Amino acid sequence: MLFQSSVRKELARSFGATLVVLVTVVVTMTLIRTLGDASRGTFDPADVMVIMGYTVLSDLPTILTLSLFIAILSVLSRMYKDSEMVIWHASGRGLSALIKPLLRFSWPILVAIFALAVFILPWAFGRIEDLRDKFEKRSDIARIEPGQFQESASGDRVFFIEKDVLGDQVGRNVFIVSREAGKEVITSAQSGKVEWQEGGKFLVLENGQRVEKNHAAKEMSVSTFARYSTRIGADDQTQRSYVPAASISTQDLIRNPTPLHLGELSWRAGVTLAAFNLIIVGIAMAGVNPRVGRSGNLGVAFLGFVVYLNMLIMGKSWISSAQVGFWQYMGMLHGGVLVCGLAWLAVRHNAWTWKSLAR
Repeated sequence: MLFQSSVRKELARSFGATLVVLVTVVVTMTLIRTLGDASRGTFDPADVMVIMGYTVLSDLPTILTLSLFIAILSVLSRMYKDSEMVIWHASGRGLSALIKPLLRFSWPILVAIFALAVFILPWAFGRIEDLRDKFEKRSDIARIEPGQFQESASGDRVFFIEKDVLGDQVGRNVFIVSREAGKEVITSAQSGKVEWQEGGKFLVLENGQRVEKNHAAKEMSVSTFARYSTRIGADDQTQRSYVPAASISTQDLIRNPTPLHLGELSWRAGVTLAAFNLIIVGIAMAGVNPRVGRSGNLGVAFLGFVVYLNMLIMGKSWISSAQVGFWQYMGMLHGGVLVCGLAWLAVRHNAWTWKSLAR
């Protein structure tokens, strides 16, 4: 009882400290990346903090997995370095005795990783795609910055406003170049304002000129107007034309098991399986020489985690492209890691060597 409680208490402290550090690093990196995307016009700069929150939330399964792995490895490595494990081994507590307290400590974290990967991850990705799609489909007038040429959402018109007043609703010296029915149309006006009319949002131009050029027929017509309206937006927001697999709910992925959906499913299930496997691997590789520091052991562990994570990503790509089957890859990767981890743990627990096995 004393053995289990002491291990769990130290694990809780190490896990909490590791989680705080990793979350801080990820938040900082995500903020920098999100600000860069906003500056390139990927989404509304006003949504930077919201996008960052959803992104960090979608990264939490990986962060929790790495935090748990590092916590287990660092605690057990310290116990070896301080010769605590020698005392526990002398009292009849082998490495296999660590499995029960570690699993009792880890099961809430494993449940959280599973819930985040299966339910929260697609929801967070869906919200990010909704914000990005909403910004891409915003009205043409909302895209315009005074003094800059700006292309419309459909790509068939270019707007220019010298300056605006009353926010985004009224502009002065408006210039529009568009293509309509094979003709190049140049429209200029002294002023323009946004009005809601039946069927959508319109830009109403006043006191302007309209030039139509037909390059094929080599014709040109010029007309003036006191008032002219052009549509810049619709009443309803259309649904996204493309839905990424990452934003599809797990239930829908299971109902429609296409290669693309199975690839995404392999990632969501694989994160939880990887977290469980890394508990076994962490116990097996925790032993260190008391005369040697723990940095080398942690470095090898981090490298192993990166390789495992990259194998998950590669497997997702291979399954999505139908290069390998879902169950085949899941069995080879996660089953293989589990078998290797248990075998390594058995060797460490029984102190097997090549000489003892050869006898």
